[in-house]
Amino acid sequence: MDLNSWYMFATVSFLTIISPGPAILLAINNGLMHNMRGGYISSFANILGLFCLSSVSMLGLGAILQTSSTLFLIMKVLGASYLIYMGIKQFRNLANVFDSNNGVKIEKNNWKVFRKGFLVSVTNPKPIVFFTAIFPIFLNPSAALLPQFFTMTLTFMFFSFATLMSFAYFAKYFKFWFSNEKRARIFNRISGSIFVMLGLGLLRVENKTQ
Repeated sequence: MDLNSWYMFATVSFLTIISPGPAILLAINNGLMHNMRGGYISSFANILGLFCLSSVSMLGLGAILQTSSTLFLIMKVLGASYLIYMGIKQFRNLANVFDSNNGVKIEKNNWKVFRKGFLVSVTNPKPIVFFTAIFPIFLNPSAALLPQFFTMTLTFMFFSFATLMSFAYFAKYFKFWFSNEKRARIFNRISGSIFVMLGLGLLRVENKTQ
């Protein structure tokens, strides 16, 4: 894939990942309740789940590679609509995602921590929709698929692991600063606005199969 496409994909991936969701709440809870080892285990389990989701999505890409312009347009509109929906939802969210009361109790057993992180990943609607609706748009069918698959998947995994560990770290050491409702509201509105703009920008992506 060309560098401009990767930049766009990386930006969409990063902003998708940093939006509050089950994985981030789990990372925050790990930071609040445990040492960083629990965060590492859970985050690794999460990106392993992401790799599985990405691999499964490749099974359905054969039809997309030879897609019609109409089908591509449908995929593009679905992906853009999802980003815009996430943006509006995030902008209107009044909840403080950094509040420890939003988390769930996490087991101290390492295997149970790993299992919960993996299950949260593979059952999370956000990456499922991302890999099925947005991921294929950035693939160039005229180039080798495997390098593109690993480039985009590893990019998503890297941002996910770094983000989850960052949230776990900040939750552990700066939880009192983030507990301020005004700061949480500003975070929600800024990230929500960026999602809406990305969704609108995604509508400008051209069909590379034509």
